[in-house]
Amino acid sequence: MLRSSATGATAQRTVPPPTGLCLNEDNSHYFSTRAGQTLNRETVASWVDQYAHTQVRELMLCPNSMRTSYDSKVWDPIWKGYDPDGPDDQPLLASTPAAARKGARNWIHTAWQLQRAGIDPYQLWIERARRHGISPWISMRMNDVHNVDDERSYIHSEFWRQNPQLRRVNYRLDRSADRAFDYGRAEVREHHFKLIRELAERYDFDGLELDWMRFGYHFQPGHERAGLEILTEFTAEVRRLLNVWEKKRGHKIRLGARVPSRPQTALGLGYDPATWARKKLIDMLVVTPFWASVETDMPIETWQELLRGTSVTLAAGLEVLIRTHPESKQFQKNTLETVRGAASSLLDRGADRIYLFNYMDSQTAMDDLENYPTLLREAGRADTLQGKARRHVLTFADTWAPGEPSAIPLPAQCPADRWRAFRLATGPVPTGGVAFARLGVEGLTEADVANCEVRLNGEACKFGGKIELKTPKPESPVYSFPVPLTMLQRGYNVIEFASKRDCRITWVEIAFA
Repeated sequence: MLRSSATGATAQRTVPPPTGLCLNEDNSHYFSTRAGQTLNRETVASWVDQYAHTQVRELMLCPNSMRTSYDSKVWDPIWKGYDPDGPDDQPLLASTPAAARKGARNWIHTAWQLQRAGIDPYQLWIERARRHGISPWISMRMNDVHNVDDERSYIHSEFWRQNPQLRRVNYRLDRSADRAFDYGRAEVREHHFKLIRELAERYDFDGLELDWMRFGYHFQPGHERAGLEILTEFTAEVRRLLNVWEKKRGHKIRLGARVPSRPQTALGLGYDPATWARKKLIDMLVVTPFWASVETDMPIETWQELLRGTSVTLAAGLEVLIRTHPESKQFQKNTLETVRGAASSLLDRGADRIYLFNYMDSQTAMDDLENYPTLLREAGRADTLQGKARRHVLTFADTWAPGEPSAIPLPAQCPADRWRAFRLATGPVPTGGVAFARLGVEGLTEADVANCEVRLNGEACKFGGKIELKTPKPESPVYSFPVPLTMLQRGYNVIEFASKRDCRITWVEIAFA
């Protein structure tokens, strides 16, 4: 039984206790970062050991983008067309910018070397994960379009290059998702189902995740309603396939899906997770932003209600980037304290898992990587987050259906003598410590900000002065307002701001120390 902190309503769902973490390892990171090392079966398998005795309950292993990082017989492997003895500007890599060729070649060459040595990392990782009591999953990217601005990029499949008529948009090239495959086409669905069949035959996993958020757009604009039925039948077909393999493997095989953070956007893009859940097609649902920022205010309570009466595990996805608005040129990453903030709130709202995407052990990782082990041991449970310093930063949703009005709270223009309000989801109120409201303000001096009126849940806040905020932080000056814990509420807290002069708010957070 889960209780919504925002509404007090009780949602009846059967979920596997306790909470914990899911961790996604992408299709290139390991190969790129282990290039040049001596890799044998034990070395490769031991990568999983760092997740033993942590809160990681499911390890989501991604083997593909448009190509696979293993020796697929039905899709192009990443090394197709690669000459291991050739130069860096060989035909496969010629269109890749010179500065990016080393990283690309590291991925390709390491995957090729492992294949030549008869080492399948995914099989080894599945076996090692089970040894540690971690559930191994395969996470398949359903429509990856990295680098599609370069038609000749090494990352693309020949099927994509040779079939431009199968893309979702052919009348413009505004964004990467325009050149994604159109799942309204039977050929596209069969192409992807071929890989699902191979994965199910090749690997003895506990679960298969259909990652619809890479890159999130799968139908021609205006055809998403028809897509609801198409993807529901596609999901049912995958479930039927897994049912066959359950009998062969002798154990349950779970099916998961990664979808946008808000139900109306999911429906507007052709996803119907509530129907998938009611029809018992899926066992796990991950709601998440795409990439541009961690989304600290996902409507977990609404998803709970939609999943009422099912046994689906609800996971809240955290991206590694943290930006407060799309205009920001600062591509900062989350730290332990900002992850604690997002996780504590989402767990308090009823999430069964915190799902870490792009939180790998190097390169694509959090900024304060020295805190990675701590993150893995505390970010998946409310009790291990309790009493820890945490930051709750106002961010935004980065995925919207075509034509759907987007709500981006920052930056906020603040005309003189006009109130602006900012709503933050902050989870449980600590029993001790101190709290601060923090605002990034452009266009005012410190003396001006001292004369502004700032209120938290209607109560006046004292001015604490300008501070040097540690990263992540805005480019604008940041001002602090000490807040008594008695002024805070569980769930949402509202900061109101009024100035005597025109200004702009670029950053809003509540921090507990």
